[in-house]
Amino acid sequence: MRVMDGLADNTAQVMGPLGETLLQTPSAVALLGDQTQYTGNARSATFRWFTDPAARERYDPAEHSTNSRVNVALLRAAVTRDGSGSHAADLADVLLGTSEEFARLRDRHEVGLRWSDTKRFVHPRVGRLDLYCQLLLEPDQGQSLLIFTATPGTESHEKLAPLTVLGTDQFAADPE
Repeated sequence: MRVMDGLADNTAQVMGPLGETLLQTPSAVALLGDQTQYTGNARSATFRWFTDPAARERYDPAEHSTNSRVNVALLRAAVTRDGSGSHAADLADVLLGTSEEFARLRDRHEVGLRWSDTKRFVHPRVGRLDLYCQLLLEPDQGQSLLIFTATPGTESHEKLAPLTVLGTDQFAADPE
């Protein structure tokens, strides 16, 4: 996670194996809200996606269905990897009992789905952002580094710049 020291001026975050946000740069907090504050099952982005409508607010609604399917497929892979009795299996069991959408999608048995390299966000202050998400994996600890960038010269690049420069200062009043 020391690599984050060199990424302070970028929009980046480190995720744990079940979608727990471990670290965020200030501009990632400005883009997505502070995702490191959660406890218990809510630490998992997948859990929040299916149990907290606010978890979807900064993502383009046109991509919600795909995001749901990918979340289910990734949790299914984690359960397979970690086995019964694992935190992944417990999380899947909790979601089966609390989210009809999760249960319906899990019954489809989709595997191998992955996130798109391009993500569309809807920020409450700057609007829509089309960002490229580079994903770097650290297999021994199951962590991933996500770095969000915009194509230079695009409207998204212009909108991302204030988030990168100002971080959370400008957006501290945003509901997160």
